[in-house]
Order: sequence, then C-alpha cells, then structure tokens
Amino acid sequence: MNAVRGQLPLEGMPRRLYSCTPSRLNTWLDCRRRYRFTYLDRPQPAKGPAWAHNSVGASVHNALAGWWREPYERRTPLTASILVTNGWITEGFRDAEQSARWLGRARDLVSGYVATLDPADDPVGVERTVATRTKVIALSGRIDRLDRRGDELVVVDYKTGRRPLTQDDARSSLALAVYAIAASTMMRTPCHTVELHHLPTGEILEWRHTDESLARHLARAEEMAMEASEADERYRAAVAAPERGQSAERAPAAVPGEIDELFAPSPGPICSWCDFRRHCPQGQAAGPERQPWDALSD
Repeated sequence: MNAVRGQLPLEGMPRRLYSCTPSRLNTWLDCRRRYRFTYLDRPQPAKGPAWAHNSVGASVHNALAGWWREPYERRTPLTASILVTNGWITEGFRDAEQSARWLGRARDLVSGYVATLDPADDPVGVERTVATRTKVIALSGRIDRLDRRGDELVVVDYKTGRRPLTQDDARSSLALAVYAIAASTMMRTPCHTVELHHLPTGEILEWRHTDESLARHLARAEEMAMEASEADERYRAAVAAPERGQSAERAPAAVPGEIDELFAPSPGPICSWCDFRRHCPQGQAAGPERQPWDALSD
C-alpha cells in the first residue's frame, strides 16, 4: 500500500491482506449497505434496540462456555442452570415477565443439553479464537467448541434459534469451513468434521468436508474478500475520515453518489431485522418493522 492514507496501491505492488471474520464476509454477501454501516462509516450510524433472541443466544453460549471452565466435579446440569441465571442478559424483552419466562426456558435448554455430555471429555478449546491466512486474506474467528475425536478435530457450533436446521446448513456454512481450516493449520491436526448442535430440538447436524470442499469454501472467501477490499479502498479514498478528537456524536462523512451505489442495499425480508433499518429507506419499504422480541416463539 502507498504511504498516503486512502490512496489505491500502484499497479504491480502487493496488496495488503484483507483482515476479516466470516461474519464480515457474510455481511458483504448479504447486504453491502449494512456492510458499510457496520464496518466503514465512522462514527457508525446508530443501531436500533437490542434483540431479545440475541440476548437468549448470548446467555446460552456464555453459560455453556462457563460450564466447561468449571472443575470436573461441578460440571452438572444444576451448575449449568446457575450459570444461565447468573449471566442472564435482559435486553430486548417486552417486559420482566417475558424475560423471566425465557430465563426458565434457557435454563432447561442448557441443563438438558449438558446432561447429554461427558463432563470428563474436555474439549480442545472453548470460545477458541483461530486464524488462517492466504495470499489474499487473513481470516480469524471464534469457535464455540473444538473437540478431539480420535486423531481429528471437530468444530462444534451451538444454535438456539427456533428455525429447524438441516445437514445442508452445516455443509454450506462458510464460517464452519474456515474454522476447520484454521484449527487444522494452527494445531497441525486434521479437521474435516463440523457440527451444528441445535439445542431447542437436541439435533446434531454433522457434515464431513473433504480437502476439496474446504478449498472451495476458502476460494469463495477469497473472492468475497477481494471484492470487499476493493470497495473498502474506494470508500476510504472518497470519504474523509473523522479527525482525531472529534465528537462521536458528529454525523458520518458524506458519501458520494458513486460510492453509495457501490454499497447498494439488498432489500428483502431480512431488512425487518436489520440493526440499521432506520437509516435505509429501501429496507423500510422491504418489510414491516419488528419488535425486539418478535423472534421469540411465545
């Protein structure tokens, strides 16, 4: 990269690796306007209220991670229930009664799930950050749980949403595939199997990748990264960055029309659930506004 900030690299010069997570890549794929709002605009446009289903998911994930960090003799369903209670996140619920009802459901969900686990079977990692890089991309992310099964590693991802999952969800997940690649690279141990553990149904959806299928996912990630990286550079070249010391309350810098078109929205049903809906007329027109608790199955 040139020393001048925001200037595009000279032809023939090596590009800086695009540093990202699978979430960033998926945001680019889903909606480029949401990508810009999330990763580029500074200060970031104000988000809407917290979602109750995210509070449930985070509370459950935190409790499951904490359970494995407990001493062996405390890895019981009762401990899991206590961890959910102590770490319960109350944001996004309609009222205290709804929050309390879902706390009870989450306790049952987590205690029931850990009852199926062997507390002596310590994972290789819990909430483990892994990373890998190619000539194009530097990818990192956090795995819910990384198991060792025989001579191989297995990526485990917890799911708490009400939508039933299929094996295709595990097969097609870019995040799970790159986590498998990264875990294998960092630990010098084969990792081809990925699993989605759907706590509401107790189902485990497994997919065993081949070297070729993992390579296809990585190539797909590189392709998205090259597109996003080029768009990032054009954005930074056209939009003035906030000066140091400026108030976080200032409005984001004006975005030229050609840059706004580069980050055009992708209107659809998901717009009803977007954190930045209030800033996107196309998203508002695509679907009705949702209440923060609407994704719960009350």
